[in-house]
Amino acid sequence: MHSKEILKNHGIRLTEVRQKVLQLFLESPEALSNEDIEKSVKNLDRITLYRTLKTFEEKGIIHKIPNSGNSPMYAVCQDNCTEHHHLDSHGHFHCLDCGKTVCMDHTDVPTIIVPKGYTVEQKHLILEGKCDACS
Repeated sequence: MHSKEILKNHGIRLTEVRQKVLQLFLESPEALSNEDIEKSVKNLDRITLYRTLKTFEEKGIIHKIPNSGNSPMYAVCQDNCTEHHHLDSHGHFHCLDCGKTVCMDHTDVPTIIVPKGYTVEQKHLILEGKCDACS
């Protein structure tokens, strides 16, 4: 699916920046950081990027991947994610050598029983080590 079509289907106004950022995600086999996006999309200020990523995340286009660094990574959601329901309950692998982070779509995050009265709002499974290129 093309970036214009995805933005339209999610009710997001088409802008050149949004199309470029989304196209970058669609073409990337790995998760992207703010820095990765800033390097690839010229003349992009940080506030616009922050708002674009926030909108994409809220609308179910991308999901945030926390990592051991200060800056989160982002990756494209599955086709069935929506504005009100993310279905990205899968594992991620982060390479400690090259910094690449990839979604492991076929690795589910296990169900964890939490104490009574606790409510889980997000689940993350992040494996760290060396990717196939760095091993």
